Amino acid sequence: MNEHDKELLKELLRLDVTQEDAQQAKTIFETCPDAADTLANPIVAFDEKRAVIERLFPKNIRKFILSTVKGRYVDRIGEILDEYLELLIDRQGSIRAIVRYVTPLTEAQQADLRQFIMEKFVKEDVAVEYRYDPDIIGGFILSAGDIEYDRSYRAGLRKMKESLHKKAGEYSENTPNKPISGRGDIISVLKTEVQDFEIKSGSAETGFITSLGDGIARVHGMNSVMYGELVEFENGIRGIVQNIEEKSIGVVLLGDDHGLTEGSSVVRTGKRAGIGVSDKLLGRVVDALGAPVDGQGAIHAEDYFPIEREAPGVIERKPVSVPLQTGILAIDSMFPIGRGQRELIIGDRQTGKTSVALDTIINQKGQDVICIYVAIGQKSSTVAQVVNTLKKHGAMEYSVVVTASASEPAPFQYIAPYSGTAVAEYFMSKGRDVLIIYDDLSKHAVAYRAMSLLLHRPPGREAYPGDVFYLHSRLLERSSRLDDEHGGGSLTALPIIETLAGDISAYIPTNVISITDGQIFLESELFNSGLRPAVNYGLSVSRVGGAAQTKAMKKASGNLRVDLAQFKEMEIFTQFSSELDETTAKLLNHGRMLTELLKQPLYNPHPHYQQVILIYAAQHGFFDDIPVNELKEYTSELMSYINSYGQDIIGEIEENRVLTDDLEDRIGRIITAFEE
Repeated sequence: MNEHDKELLKELLRLDVTQEDAQQAKTIFETCPDAADTLANPIVAFDEKRAVIERLFPKNIRKFILSTVKGRYVDRIGEILDEYLELLIDRQGSIRAIVRYVTPLTEAQQADLRQFIMEKFVKEDVAVEYRYDPDIIGGFILSAGDIEYDRSYRAGLRKMKESLHKKAGEYSENTPNKPISGRGDIISVLKTEVQDFEIKSGSAETGFITSLGDGIARVHGMNSVMYGELVEFENGIRGIVQNIEEKSIGVVLLGDDHGLTEGSSVVRTGKRAGIGVSDKLLGRVVDALGAPVDGQGAIHAEDYFPIEREAPGVIERKPVSVPLQTGILAIDSMFPIGRGQRELIIGDRQTGKTSVALDTIINQKGQDVICIYVAIGQKSSTVAQVVNTLKKHGAMEYSVVVTASASEPAPFQYIAPYSGTAVAEYFMSKGRDVLIIYDDLSKHAVAYRAMSLLLHRPPGREAYPGDVFYLHSRLLERSSRLDDEHGGGSLTALPIIETLAGDISAYIPTNVISITDGQIFLESELFNSGLRPAVNYGLSVSRVGGAAQTKAMKKASGNLRVDLAQFKEMEIFTQFSSELDETTAKLLNHGRMLTELLKQPLYNPHPHYQQVILIYAAQHGFFDDIPVNELKEYTSELMSYINSYGQDIIGEIEENRVLTDDLEDRIGRIITAFEE
């Protein structure tokens, strides 16, 4: 309410307008829109407006309406009268009730209803308004204060429908091969439901919409509602409470607002926003609410997990020590990722960020890891390509795809990563290791910004709301490795962030970098030069480090990152030199060989033993004499040879994950034998 509205409210109080006069004036404005148009029309003469006011409105309120006409505030009268009526009700200790009916109540019923409300709310007086509402089919609905007593046939039918759906699902599970016509108990269920149609009155805290637009509803009432709670609108769609203010709440709609208007009722569900989960989600593509979008039928939920959940505490966690192999040589050798870690994948668009994530998912085949891929703000065609790639490589068997495409409203894109995390936590609660990909959190932040601005939250840097850091921190903190006492599962997160022109010091990138345990930076220049994956070895880091690396890989990689850094520095320093000494030439040749070795085709992850053998051989000079353009063919033939004649070496590396002196000698001998 602005200053002008407050002054007009003070004018009503000064004139001591009665509740009856204010209610009569409000009814006139609602039922006679022509009168309001006439009073607001600047072309109509003031004397003519005065005549309209004197003819239609009670004497005590005429002076107030004349003042609004002079100040051109006619369009605000309805809202000001509402505020004034509420103020009078609070002062008088009475309560306002609305009864929606189909069959009019008798005088005796009305008296009983008034007495009931007075006893329920301990009020001396009560103002009851009766409204005819054919939509409720039969019965009545009483709304008093923030409580709604629904004894309508519409509510009974809805409950009967839900009950029948539930029982039908139970029957289809228990007797899947039995024809419906053969189930005699279906008739008894129907009889029971119809007999119970006249349900006992139940109460629910309700409110009503005061403004609606852009997927956001302002709701008055529901004083006990919680942040993040699901509420249900009268057209059947749901919303999530996001703003809790003194006199209203802000709700984001999870669906189309068709059929909703100002004044439509809203009911509390008492449930936090969540998603139905079960093992049957594996291999499926679902939306942000858990509904399938792959055309393969419904998914029966075994449990319900809230999308917002407190992260595990320090006492419940244990250190990250088990590696999560990506299958990408450059990452597993220098920037290892552990189960329970959060490793950021960051870079400009079209630098291979999603490819790194998909390679990692494909490499989990046979590793007993559940994978969740969350697509936020992606094109539907892009998501379809991802699903096809995973199916092609047999990865959908242990994966779930959660999608909120670019065409969907911002609230769906906002809750998608939280829904994906709820699914991941379901599997983690069973003691499973889970990998989740957020692709990408830049679009997630943009969706949250759009939603926050529509909710009238104050904008901050780059128009993002002040809690945009908390948006991602409370999401990524849920990734952890639990100790055995709490199930022993783990949740590993690979969030993706898209930068502009390689600027990792921008607002959202720096926020997420500070939350995660390291980042893999993919650079456009490296990508365009043919180095793929385009990992920048200088800016990438894993803060878990060798703790998430097998002893075999740690020993084999040795000073790999230092060697590459020296090569880059020397390459720049000697690019204009015509003559090089032997040591410098050797260093440059070794660096070029390593760079070529770390190039890897798309969707072709290397198993652990292959990575160890290749890195060991490269670091011990076995590849230094091989021409760079022949290295790929040479290593491919070498691995085929070892697969044929070195199964004992492969078995020992995979079983013990340790590179002993004896094993090193045997690797050296088999490579020498291959060369000969």
